[in-house]
Amino acid sequence: MADDALDLPYGTVDLLILKTLSWGPMHGYAVSRWVRERTAGTLAIDDAALYQGLHRLERRGWIRAEWGQSENNRRARFYALTAGGRQQLRRESVLWRRYVEALTRVLEARTVEG
Repeated sequence: MADDALDLPYGTVDLLILKTLSWGPMHGYAVSRWVRERTAGTLAIDDAALYQGLHRLERRGWIRAEWGQSENNRRARFYALTAGGRQQLRRESVLWRRYVEALTRVLEARTVEG
């Protein structure tokens, strides 16, 4: 993980993977790179968390995997969203937006000076 990357709050790895795969099928390293690039290095998924997340989402039926060739001509597992995964992405996105909005309201609250 990059030195300046933030620790990911619990529950964000699955959402990040689902969102990334909404752009199309990718292998694990490409998922990690996509998140890192889109967040300018602020968020990075370490390898163990990434592959645990990919396997967890596959067991739940939210993604599927098949073998293919990577950009550098190596054999790699490519992951893709299922219909259930798209539904889960919508559900989790709504919850995270609500969470962020509520947290922002707390952080922007002004103190009463007396």
